[in-house]
Amino acid sequence: MLLRINPEQPRPAEIQQVTECLRDGGIIIYPTDTVYGMGCDIHKQRAVERICSLQDIDPVKAQLSIVCYDLSHLSDFAKVETGTYKLMRKALPGPFTFILEASGNVPKLFRSKKKTVGIRIPDNLIAREIVRTLGNPIMSSSIHDDDEVLEYSTDPEIIHEKYKDKVDMVIAGGYGNIQPSTIVDCTGPEIAVIRQGLGQLEDYL
Repeated sequence: MLLRINPEQPRPAEIQQVTECLRDGGIIIYPTDTVYGMGCDIHKQRAVERICSLQDIDPVKAQLSIVCYDLSHLSDFAKVETGTYKLMRKALPGPFTFILEASGNVPKLFRSKKKTVGIRIPDNLIAREIVRTLGNPIMSSSIHDDDEVLEYSTDPEIIHEKYKDKVDMVIAGGYGNIQPSTIVDCTGPEIAVIRQGLGQLEDYL
């Protein structure tokens, strides 16, 4: 189904509808502050596996990311040093994915061979309200386009046409961006940008 939600003022009843879908093991496509993402409840293993299949992702090799509401539960899912935490406080919510050492609470499917996890807190009310209402993070995987020029799909109506038989819900919350999040690896001796996207890390260093 296609669910239209006002990105400036998401209505609680609509957010509740999304979270009920997630609790039932559903897959959603939702807006972020960068590109549209495909997501599910991180605790619904079958839904995670369905997304990996749809996106042609090998969960053992891939770096799967989770979307959180804020940093208050960060220690539940990742081990983070003080300097990195201070940087994340400045940069988030925002268009970044921070790669951190995963804690034991992260579902095994989300831990890469390096035992790391990607953390996202997008500056998008719809995405954050979904996570807040659900009570735990959701998976995040960017929606790619088949177009040779555009790498990412931006129009939720077109995304719905493509995925309506593959996912349970597409949330139309305005046009998406054409740039993904900037990926920042915080697991080595030095913090390193491993994919430059919309976010400019130097603005927060």
